[in-house]
Amino acid sequence: MRTEDFGKLVLRLAIGILMLLHGLGKLSGGIGFIEGSLVKAGLPGFIAYGVYIGEILAPVLLIVGYWTRPAALIVAVNMVFAIALVHMNELFSLTRNGAWALELQGLFLFGALAVALLGAGRISLGGRFN
Repeated sequence: MRTEDFGKLVLRLAIGILMLLHGLGKLSGGIGFIEGSLVKAGLPGFIAYGVYIGEILAPVLLIVGYWTRPAALIVAVNMVFAIALVHMNELFSLTRNGAWALELQGLFLFGALAVALLGAGRISLGGRFN
């Protein structure tokens, strides 16, 4: 195995596991907040159910390395929606410590884009053809 494959595995696991934890929280706590944000933005509330795809199904696919590129793009789109609906007022803000206020959302977004560009690597269900 090449070190690049291990690097892709680490990136997939980090983005997938951490995003999945957010999704599991939505399973137990519901998606009412997201639905309300969508309706407030003039979008249909049923789109909120897409969070289960973006924060549960897609992360599981990232973790196992199957349909990795589409799954990573779904996570990235999920993060664009999260930033646009909930965090837009923090987009150009810094914390008291000088960090970007959206560094977690940015890491999820750009990490998912990196996985979409790099693919899963050989240490995955999709193997070298993924």
